[in-house]
Amino acid sequence: MKNYTKEEKSWALYDWGSSAYSIIITTAVFPLFYKAAATEAGVSPSDSTAYLGYTIAIFTFILALLGPILGTIADYEGLKKKFFAAFFFVGTAATAMLAFVPSDNWLMLLVCYTFAALGATGANVFYDAFIVDVTTEKRMNIVSSFGYGLGYIGSTIPFIISIAIIVLSQQGIIPVSTINASRIAFVITAIWWIVFSIPMFRHVQQRYFIEREPNPINQSFKRLSKTIREIRQYRALLLFLIAYFFYIDGVGTIISMSTAYGTDLGLSPVSLLIILFVTQVVAAPFAILYGRLSNRFTGKKMLYVGICVYIIVCIYAFFLETVVDFWILAMLVATSQGGIQALSRSYFGKLVPKENSNEFFGFYNIFGKFAAILGPLLVAVTSQITGNSSMGVFSLVVLFVIGLVILSRVPEPVVHDAVDDIAAE
Repeated sequence: MKNYTKEEKSWALYDWGSSAYSIIITTAVFPLFYKAAATEAGVSPSDSTAYLGYTIAIFTFILALLGPILGTIADYEGLKKKFFAAFFFVGTAATAMLAFVPSDNWLMLLVCYTFAALGATGANVFYDAFIVDVTTEKRMNIVSSFGYGLGYIGSTIPFIISIAIIVLSQQGIIPVSTINASRIAFVITAIWWIVFSIPMFRHVQQRYFIEREPNPINQSFKRLSKTIREIRQYRALLLFLIAYFFYIDGVGTIISMSTAYGTDLGLSPVSLLIILFVTQVVAAPFAILYGRLSNRFTGKKMLYVGICVYIIVCIYAFFLETVVDFWILAMLVATSQGGIQALSRSYFGKLVPKENSNEFFGFYNIFGKFAAILGPLLVAVTSQITGNSSMGVFSLVVLFVIGLVILSRVPEPVVHDAVDDIAAE
């Protein structure tokens, strides 16, 4: 980490902390906890997977509407971190609250999960926008990938602890029920997330901003309206957002619903947790590798690679039958999920006007979140119609193909060397 500035490291450490939420709540323990609660209540596997998909669609729709509005307001001096902090506290509090919801109340679990997800994904809007404040355009690919790499590494620690507690409780080695072991995992997630966010609050500041104006809310809506009217002036940015809309939809859907999908295939909870742990370990070096290769082959070409890997994943998922097949699928995902997200963030960061980074990252969010409505709905509806979760995953191929075609029309961003001296401060 010696090659990174204090601001870059502090920013990346937030990924180290918040990624515990991503794997334990979004991907691993909570989906299993929820599926067990729904099954106990008599909900069929396909329906419970569908309800999870509908829930993801609802909270992403809410955040997609709020993102550009809040982002535009947050561009004023001193407001970016305040908005970040507000969503951060909602996310961590709701994550901890999951531990106190009765295990047989699957509907309340989904409600609490909605608030946790709103907080986590909302905070990420402003966290992503901070990339223009902590580093230079030339270093964005490396720093963004470094953040994702740290996230994968850091998330494995609370994940291991949580798995150990759950497995030991199942075997009766520790006097804790499996249900309470999962609840402990939720508390561990919240604590881990909070502790490693401290450097972000202490050392990362809003470097680029718009000076405060009278009636800032009214002025923000005017700026947002003007940006929408003049969006065609940002052709490269607009094309990238459209491409991003499609391919990140598939990425997010696979990440958020992979555990529920594995459960429908008959994999045991322990097998799923082990596979997810190994996926995190493998994903860390590949995320950093994507960043380094992007400096040699360009970020756009590495995004091509990531999208093609995901197309293979969707096709392979259709033929999934055994645990070995699921292992192969998970490792394929591990090679690209961090890299494609990291390079998308840095690619967009190079395109946006820095003083309006929150506003434009709000659009980045709205395209990503509205996309995340389509994917889960596509999987949910296809799974219910066919009674086969594999068909739902296979249907995501079309999203990746459309994203790939549109991305091919996006020009490479021009890197401005004039700001490179910031990194040396």
